[in-house]
Amino acid sequence: MADVETLLKQAAMQIGAGGSAGFVEVCIMHPLDLVKTRLQIQATKSSLTTSDPHYYNGITDCLKKMYKFEGVTSFWKGILPPILAETPKRAVKFFTFEQYKKIFMFGSSSPTPLTFALAGLGSGITEAIFVNPFEVIKVTLQSNKSLATQVPSTWSVTRQIVRESGLGFRGLNKGLTATIARNGIFNMVYFGFYHSVKGYLPEYEDPLLEFGRKVAIGFTSGVLGSCVNIPFDVAKSRIQGPQPIPGVIKYSSTTGAILLVYKEEGFRALYKGLLPKVLRLGPGGAVMLVVYDYVYNYLDNRFSSKDD
Repeated sequence: MADVETLLKQAAMQIGAGGSAGFVEVCIMHPLDLVKTRLQIQATKSSLTTSDPHYYNGITDCLKKMYKFEGVTSFWKGILPPILAETPKRAVKFFTFEQYKKIFMFGSSSPTPLTFALAGLGSGITEAIFVNPFEVIKVTLQSNKSLATQVPSTWSVTRQIVRESGLGFRGLNKGLTATIARNGIFNMVYFGFYHSVKGYLPEYEDPLLEFGRKVAIGFTSGVLGSCVNIPFDVAKSRIQGPQPIPGVIKYSSTTGAILLVYKEEGFRALYKGLLPKVLRLGPGGAVMLVVYDYVYNYLDNRFSSKDD
């Protein structure tokens, strides 16, 4: 019974800490995620001209045109779905990571880098299955280029997707395999690198130096994960975003989308949106892990002191 109570207490703390980490990270970094999506769904061989308000020549140009033609609130288009998903998503992310870590110990007394990597992969796959419908809604909202006052609500977009395409792999679960690949690979690198390196580098007694150590490792983890999984992120955006010809599905499968982008637009197109992704998930990865660590430790100390 004590083990069950301990597990439930840990789950509750992971929900609180993970939700806090996710909420803070999304609110701060969402504009860069939006820019990444806009750049990814824009084909290299586009019929748009550079003077067109919907043609984006890099991060700065995208931000300027969004501000000019859509208003400052456009920077947070599609933020409600990730906010609604973050608390349970981070609970799934961190809680399942801990459970997978136990599975992949392989009889060892302490976790190895392989343990962290496999546990991260498992948590990423689980997380992707849960979060994919929110991703479909988010990308649909982010690809909308109308004025902020004309943007449809999250709920109306959700109803429209379900009404027109259903709940399956052409509707709210469109691009599921791409999301699984993206999240699985990211979490494998993210958790694998963070926990492995954190275990090798000694902790500092100075709180400020220790904070800097965690931020640096978390930042590097986010950057590495972003660089490795970006082709799958591009495929996901192409599958879940508006198709080039309305009514004609050009990007349907993960592998097919990657090969098609490579064939038509070249290798570099598979890394579209990498800079805003790195700018988001580098510091964002640091924010998430550091906030999670500190909030979880705070809750753990508070609950432990009450138990004592």
